[in-house]
Amino acid sequence: MNYDAVTNKLIILFCLEKMEMPLTENSIIDICSIKHEWINYMDCLDLLYQLTESKLVYKTECKEGEMRYTLTFEGRDCLSYFYRKIPKNLQDEIIAYSKANRLSIKQSQEFYANYTDSEDGSYIVTMRIYESLISTPLFEIKVKAPTRQSAEEACKKWKQSAPSVYEYIFENLINTD
Repeated sequence: MNYDAVTNKLIILFCLEKMEMPLTENSIIDICSIKHEWINYMDCLDLLYQLTESKLVYKTECKEGEMRYTLTFEGRDCLSYFYRKIPKNLQDEIIAYSKANRLSIKQSQEFYANYTDSEDGSYIVTMRIYESLISTPLFEIKVKAPTRQSAEEACKKWKQSAPSVYEYIFENLINTD
């Protein structure tokens, strides 16, 4: 789709508002440029920079040097005045996408897993849970995996298992009730 720069900025602001959480640069680009082609990839990067510079979007560093973007008060105010410039069918599409994908995007941003080689030929799997806009992990666990395949499988499973693992450990080790 081919919209002017102002409409494209409003699309980014509208996405941030409807997702109801800070988004990484990759998430914004994925939503606006890759999955939906609402905004050209390069334009999306440039517009995100412009929105940050104009204080309509706030950028903060979170995990592993990753940046997250969220609306400022000024950004919400601007959007409330000009959101009608976004075509109604596009607004509906953004709202539907946000509702359907909010949880999976949140999980992809907050649950981190990676593995590294160990000197003995095994792999160290590091799994973390982050809270929005906080750079230090809320929870971190490292486990040794015997093979690369088992390390990769642990990383894949972490996104689904993280909430229950954290709940179990919190209830059994930390909760004083």
